[in-house]
Amino acid sequence: MSRPKIGLIGGGQIGGNLALLAAQKELGDVFIFDIPKAEGMVKGKALDLMQLRPHDGYDSNITGTSNWDDLKNVDVFIITAGIPRKPGMNREDLLDINLGIMKDVATNIKKQAPNSFVIVISNPLDAMVYAFHKVSGFNKNQVVGMAGALDSGRFRAFIAMETGYSAQDVTCMVLGGHGDTMVPITRLATIGGVPIESIIPEKRLDEIVERTRFAGGEIVKLFGNGSAFYAPAQSAIEMVESYLNDKKRVIPCASLCEGEFGIDGYFIGVPTVIGSGGVEQILEFDLHDDEKTALDETLDAVKKTVAETGL
Repeated sequence: MSRPKIGLIGGGQIGGNLALLAAQKELGDVFIFDIPKAEGMVKGKALDLMQLRPHDGYDSNITGTSNWDDLKNVDVFIITAGIPRKPGMNREDLLDINLGIMKDVATNIKKQAPNSFVIVISNPLDAMVYAFHKVSGFNKNQVVGMAGALDSGRFRAFIAMETGYSAQDVTCMVLGGHGDTMVPITRLATIGGVPIESIIPEKRLDEIVERTRFAGGEIVKLFGNGSAFYAPAQSAIEMVESYLNDKKRVIPCASLCEGEFGIDGYFIGVPTVIGSGGVEQILEFDLHDDEKTALDETLDAVKKTVAETGL
């Protein structure tokens, strides 16, 4: 039985880490794709990872390429292609450049693997996943954006850092756009089932929420050039694993809403069931008034960015 094929579109920092994580988990054979100018770089990364196999114990094959024909019948794609953020830039500043890249990627994926499942990471995320969906014509269950998985993970990390308790026992959810207007739902956050609001004082929790909203920018500022890559890669790999192994995990993702949470026609972060059918279900729940107001505000930000795509 042949292994699943995983296509990584973009061989930069996130792409390299995605390849390593996918191989270590033996999720399938990995293809790292980039433009011809970067072909040597992705082939070098692939060869380095192949030489890691005897030490790390995985048998997945890793290939670097700039030829779209090598990606024929890939099972799942993760798209990271595009320029990264620099200090002073927000995700929306990347729109013009990355939109052109996404259109080309969507056209080629549709040609090579029309039945694939596609996870978009490229920023501005909510607009890029919308653009892929529109250009490719893929069904809504085939396309999803990696947003809330990362944002919720950051919220979990900050709560664990604040309390000193294990991050594994922290559960929480972040809804909305993958930007500064995202909506961490503090009342649903727990540590080992204990509500976080009974552990962390309200003022301090508000500060953690604010840090979560700007967590990506905090890393961009520290790096000076480039953006986060370890946590985004693992967030996407969890989604791939749930898809390939039909785990049906509930992960906050940018999924296409068609009436859920009062949202229609936009990709936005919502609790999403990912299984062998791709995006199998969105789990809807009642929001408090302040949460609904915040979600409406983040939806407005998403609509604005999506409108700028002209699609």
